[in-house]
Amino acid sequence: MHRVFFTLALLLSSANGSSAQETYQLVEKFEPGTLSRVEQKTELTGKLAVPADKEAKETKPQIVSLSGSGKVVYDERQLPSDDAETRKVLRQYRSFEVRRVVGAREQGTDLRKAVYRQVVLRSAKGKSPFSPDGPLLWGEIDAIRTDVFSPALVPALLPAKAVAVNDTWPLDADGVTELTDMEKVTAGGFTLKFLGVVTINGHKQARLSLSGSARGVDDNGPCKHTLDGTAYFDLDGNRLSYLSLKGTHDLLDGAGQTVGTIEGRFTLNRTAVAEVTELSDAALKDLELKPTPENSALLYDNPQLGVRFLYPRRWRIGAVQGKQVTLDGPNGAGILITIEAAKSLPSVADFLRESTAFLQKSSKDVSVTRKPERIVEKPAVDRFSLTASMKDEKVRMEYAVLTNADGSGVTFAGRLPDADAEALGKDVEKVLKSLAAEKK
Repeated sequence: MHRVFFTLALLLSSANGSSAQETYQLVEKFEPGTLSRVEQKTELTGKLAVPADKEAKETKPQIVSLSGSGKVVYDERQLPSDDAETRKVLRQYRSFEVRRVVGAREQGTDLRKAVYRQVVLRSAKGKSPFSPDGPLLWGEIDAIRTDVFSPALVPALLPAKAVAVNDTWPLDADGVTELTDMEKVTAGGFTLKFLGVVTINGHKQARLSLSGSARGVDDNGPCKHTLDGTAYFDLDGNRLSYLSLKGTHDLLDGAGQTVGTIEGRFTLNRTAVAEVTELSDAALKDLELKPTPENSALLYDNPQLGVRFLYPRRWRIGAVQGKQVTLDGPNGAGILITIEAAKSLPSVADFLRESTAFLQKSSKDVSVTRKPERIVEKPAVDRFSLTASMKDEKVRMEYAVLTNADGSGVTFAGRLPDADAEALGKDVEKVLKSLAAEKK
């Protein structure tokens, strides 16, 4: 009798203890056309070890302080993806304020209001924004590149299946990339936990925690990230509504020793919006929302030199020294732009003679590929090309002279590998047709 009672008690205890806990499916669907208002805030403080200045005969790294803050607000519309590997959104920025102080030097990242509307693409290669309203500066692209991309971050934060209170799951690779900007994770990771359901402003919210640390490599080299935070998922609206993180970013040397530490706080607020004029169907009907060579071109604008031009994204601005600007292109291609006063600017005929004589010093095989021709009338831009054999390599040299009304202007010299000369020559023409060099 006692044995029967004991067995019955165990069965009842087991039934009561395993009664199904309530589970929740935390899923946000990023359907094309969905609109959100996003607000991000960041605060940073820390110290960095700057390499020793050899010219100043310093032997030890210099420790400099760092602080910064940022507030970015934008409306975002989900767009259909152009391919299976890329996610795509359209943003209308409302404010963009990012400031940083390194040592005694203040640095600011601004976004011109003329390009407040942007298409942002994200793939395994990273984020790539462009504006349908005008070309972006490299600094503007870099600022968006490190911004949080919700369609990648949110699914990474949420569990793949229904969860009950105290269930945990790992932050996936997309989420780690969005929160840390690490290119590669070598150890560790981050864990999310479902803490329960609370009611905030009449909305049921699932409360989540995030914690952990990971080592890896980012733009600055080896690093370690430690994060601790809270997130809320709106169960009524089926969207991640809030994320708050406190983090530490340790910069490591080759031996894994800390050479700099940055502490920061990050908050993300997301709310649904019914309509955004700049992102409406009517506003977008005549816009090209797919990347093209035209809308993805970059803008270089140097007010100190008075030089301004557009260039393709496969080129990069190199050194800017004195009155010269260089561009580095694919496969060793390069461009040198030199600002000239009226008294030193050569005519196109003189520039052709000078360039030919210079090349003949190192190559006996120099020929004119393109005779001087005017490709822009105002300001006048005259272009010509030479081909030369340099050691074991054949190259095409692209030259031009830009002449302003007052006689000042620019000399332009480009070196293109012969195998890529046709394609890169079209890049050169785009730069030349957009080139302006006149101080206002």
